[in-house]
Formats: sequence, structure tokens, C-alpha cells
Amino acid sequence: MSRPNVIAGLDQYRLDAIERLIDNDYLKPGKLPGSVTLVARRGEVAWVKAQGLMDVERGKPMQRDTLFRIYSMTKPITSLAMMQLYEQGRFLLDDPVHKYIPAWKDLRVYKAGVYPAFLTSAAARPMTIRDLMTHMSGLTYGFMQRSNVDAAYRELGLDGSRGLTLEKLVEELARLPLEFSPGSAWSYSVATDVLGYLVQLLSGKPLDVYFQEHIFQRLGMADTGFHVPAEKLERFAACYQASPDGFSLQDDPQNSPFSRQPSFLSGGGGLVSSIDDYFRFAQALCNGGELNGRRIIGRKTLEFMRSNHLPGNCDLPSIAVGSFSETPYEGQGFGLGVSVKTDVAKSMVNGSVGEYGWGGLASTTFLVDPLEEMVMVFMTQLMPSSTYPIRQQLRAITYGALVD
Repeated sequence: MSRPNVIAGLDQYRLDAIERLIDNDYLKPGKLPGSVTLVARRGEVAWVKAQGLMDVERGKPMQRDTLFRIYSMTKPITSLAMMQLYEQGRFLLDDPVHKYIPAWKDLRVYKAGVYPAFLTSAAARPMTIRDLMTHMSGLTYGFMQRSNVDAAYRELGLDGSRGLTLEKLVEELARLPLEFSPGSAWSYSVATDVLGYLVQLLSGKPLDVYFQEHIFQRLGMADTGFHVPAEKLERFAACYQASPDGFSLQDDPQNSPFSRQPSFLSGGGGLVSSIDDYFRFAQALCNGGELNGRRIIGRKTLEFMRSNHLPGNCDLPSIAVGSFSETPYEGQGFGLGVSVKTDVAKSMVNGSVGEYGWGGLASTTFLVDPLEEMVMVFMTQLMPSSTYPIRQQLRAITYGALVD
């Protein structure tokens, strides 16, 4: 006999704790402007709720169809695009990157000095495409604020400054040293933007066109792209920066850079999406690579992507340099473009071995749990994503709602 408060094995009353958590702990104290949360199991949306405001200054309520800057939740999409090309035999994971970007043949590793007068040494081995996909390339991000190498990224505007293009990024990176020899450590980086460049190179199509033809159209992701067209600007959320007394406006949707077609198609962080669009992508992953009869990746390729590709099946704490990424490190490995939970107890957050996903700079996140056939997507717009532990709290509630 079906229970009226249970959908797809998820107890609705227990999932209602998400609404209470966000309302009492985040909205009323002024910690978040608003959010949309979606939980699905066995392909069925079991719980979805929009709360708070999408635009505080204009008093606009959050809606289910609100558009969000998903930042690094772009990375799994770019990584999947690369693996579509892998399935066509366009490259192998152990191919040296310089096979496709000849200027990268003699990349050097930082030893001392400041830009442009670096002292460098030879890398122990060439960088491979798998190094890019696993963030073991030796590249970094300018916002890391950790080294003289990332200081050079900031000086050159390599995190997406006005006028940057994928071609310019690749050209400038050829002139800079790596932070470490490829394959020897893990560090969050612009590597996925380089993968976006490779998608263009291997497919012969601009990244936005490739995404549209091979992922978005196939999954019915009509609201996902590198900018918000004029007719959809009313649905675009404001983005906020955390401050000691709450948050302040970081990007006004009405004059946002995302309202214009960018010169830099960032495969690492450039997309805007809605919760239902990203759910379609996540559900396709949960289904083994297809949604509603439209396949975007092979089942075995997806299994390969969500395997832990860190050396010796280690987890992030044993190999990461620096401390920033979009996932806690303990009990987490890394696949080809996604984090992978390797040890539930060590992670100190409820879940399953094999659960995978990623998050974005403005505190968005998603998870796919193949074992439980479950998907969770959370959208909000607050920078930085490390401000509050809401991702872990959402996991605790979501997994606690499983009753069969």
C-alpha cells in the first residue's frame, strides 16, 4: 500500500526539513537572499521548493524557473563533452596535451621568482589530457592567492577578464610555469577551460554551439547557455557577496556581464541555468547517460568518468595542494570532471560510496547517487561557496528522508 507522504521512497515530511532549515537558519537571519532546492529519486521529482528572493533590491520572489550563474557546475558539462569526443576516438586520456596544443610541449615548473622573471625546472613528464580532467595538471586559478604563479594569472586576467578568449588563455598559459609537475599533486584550476578549448579544437565547433547540439538540445535544456538573452532577463537572479552583516549585491542582473554574449566561453565556469535544466542533466547522469530516450554518453563511459582517478585510489587530502575546491576533501576522490565519494564515514557527511557531483562559486551544488538512484540540485547566488555548510546540511536531510 502506498503511503501518502512518500514519493519514490522519500518521506515528504522529512524533506520539509529543507524548507525549515533554509527559512530559519538562512533567510530570516539574512544569510541567503533565496534558493531553489530539488530532490528526485528513480527519475521522479519528489520535492522542489523556491524560497526567499531572487532579487532583493527589486523585491522579486524566487521562482522555480529563476536563472542562476552556475559557475563551476559548468565543469561536469564540459568534461562530459570531452568524453563524448573520447567515445568517438578523437583522443586518448594519456595523450600529451602538446599533441593538440604544440606550444605546450616544453612547459616548465615553478621554482622561484615573480612574473615575468620566473626560475623554472623541467617537468618530470608531459601533461596529459587526464591530468586536465582530474585537476592534476599543475595549472591553478588566479583567485587562489597562494603563490607567485597564481599572482601572474591575476596580472594577466586569466580567470576571465574582459577581452580574454579561449585562444588567448591557451597562448598565455604556454608562457607561464606550472605549480607542480603534472600528475604529482591535485589543485583546482583553469584546466577545465583548457578542456573547453580542446572541445572546440576536436569538434571543429565553438563551445556554445557544441554544447547546444550535443547536450542541451538532446536533454531539453532550453534555459542553459553562456548568457541570458534579453527576453529572459526578468527571470535572472541577482548575485550577492557574503559580508559580516549578511550580504551585498555583487552582480545586478539588469546590467550583468551575463546579459551579453561573452568573448570568453568558459568551460570552467561560464554557464547560466535553471534548476529544472540542471536536473535534466543530473538525471541523465543518474540514468546511466540518457533521458527520455535521448542518450548523451555511453553507460560504461559514464562509469569510467565517475571512478576515482586519483593515484592509488587515494583521496583528496593526501594529494591536494591549497585548500579550495567545491567539495570537502575528506573521504573524497576525483573522477573525470566530478568529485567522487570514496569513504562515507571519513567524509563525515551522510551519503553513499560512489556518490558524485560538484558545486559552483555562488554556492550552487548537485549530487548524483547511482546506488540510491537519487539526484539533488540546489541553486542560490551567494559568493563564496565556502561561506556556510549548507551543502552538507542538505545532504543530511536528503539522505535522512530515504525510507525504502
